[in-house]
Amino acid sequence: MTASALGANIYSDIFFIAFKLPNLFRRIFAEGAFTQVFIPAFARSRHKALFSVNIFLLFLSIILIITLLVNLLPELFTKAIAVGFNEQTITVAAPYVAINFWYLPLIFAMTFLSGMLQYKNHFATTAFATALLNLSLIGALYLSANKTEEEIVYYLSYGVVIGGVLQLIAHFIAIQRMGLLKLLVGGFKYLRHKSRLIQKETAKFRKNFFPAVWGNSTAQVSAFLDTFLASFLVTGSISYLYYANRIFQLPLALFAIATSVALFPRVARYLKNNDETKAKENLKKAFWFLAYVLTASTIGGILLAHEITWLLFERGAFNAQDTTNTTAVLQMYMVGLLPFGIQKLFILWLYAKEMQMRAAKIATLSLGVYISFALLFIGPFGVSGLALASTLGGMVSAVFTIKVFGFGEFFKFLQSKNSLYLVLFSAVFTFVLLLFKEYIASFMS
Repeated sequence: MTASALGANIYSDIFFIAFKLPNLFRRIFAEGAFTQVFIPAFARSRHKALFSVNIFLLFLSIILIITLLVNLLPELFTKAIAVGFNEQTITVAAPYVAINFWYLPLIFAMTFLSGMLQYKNHFATTAFATALLNLSLIGALYLSANKTEEEIVYYLSYGVVIGGVLQLIAHFIAIQRMGLLKLLVGGFKYLRHKSRLIQKETAKFRKNFFPAVWGNSTAQVSAFLDTFLASFLVTGSISYLYYANRIFQLPLALFAIATSVALFPRVARYLKNNDETKAKENLKKAFWFLAYVLTASTIGGILLAHEITWLLFERGAFNAQDTTNTTAVLQMYMVGLLPFGIQKLFILWLYAKEMQMRAAKIATLSLGVYISFALLFIGPFGVSGLALASTLGGMVSAVFTIKVFGFGEFFKFLQSKNSLYLVLFSAVFTFVLLLFKEYIASFMS
């Protein structure tokens, strides 16, 4: 719907810039590093109420300060993420950046509550809450029908904030129904008088958190640099990256991230009880599930990239040339789907064993690879070169994450009939999709 309303032009670029900045901080501070450090620490804490409330207030205060700074100096922050924009475009984009950034404190509060729910093995509310943001954006697009592009971006920006409010409300309801509200109220009530009881726990959390921030942030910094570099390319390049990445993120989120989120509390609990055997058994089952679904998604995404883009986007303001450009970017992203997904799985092992510093070092190496190839590829390949550089960075990250887990243990996973079945499945699936591609070509002509 966004592609139909805005297409791939300066206003779509502006909205994606405005929405990307809070998402950058969200994925660094909220969903990524925070969850992966908070859940093991919460599980080990002897004073869960005090510990959770202390951490919540600390991080919410920091995020609110950042949000206020962005709203006071929106043009400065807009320029930081889109240096290639001229002064006039930055002036137009700045108010949208300020509005969208209020999504960050809302989504952090939601993520904090989500972490507590995950500890209780409750995932449904967080899964459902994602739809609330999408429904809010769909509502904004519906209400802004027949309005100017500038007004549409305003509607979308407020839709983002309203979606964040709805997500937070849904989690408050779940927290109350799961009986966790009393724990939070008790934490707020006694924190001032009993904070000394959790000094060591919070100090350890902070020690692990900052390496985890860097370990989780490299993919987001890569996305930030994608936007930064794409702002120097032709108008619409930022939008091509965004549209292609949305398709790429569907199987990654639906399978890899969802599996990792559901598996993490269990693996952390097994390792806490020194039961590595059961932890590895769960990891192995998840690995083979992801190997099959992500391989199928990769083959489908590469072979049918044009058809998928055409089906989803080519209408309204989104034309055939936009489809061609988005397709090239999508194919480069899809090459890295399996490595990205496997890395999401095995990084659990590092965080569950509180090896945040090792993860941070791997992330630094991955980012260095991305930057090198992005600068190398942007000239000859343009915006699709940025997507390819991101893929190569993800591959490096996957290899070194598995190395820390143990190549020996990983090859034990591969010494299975599933390896042969996967090769045969891939060949048959590729053949079927090629036939299907020929069949549907007549409908697109």
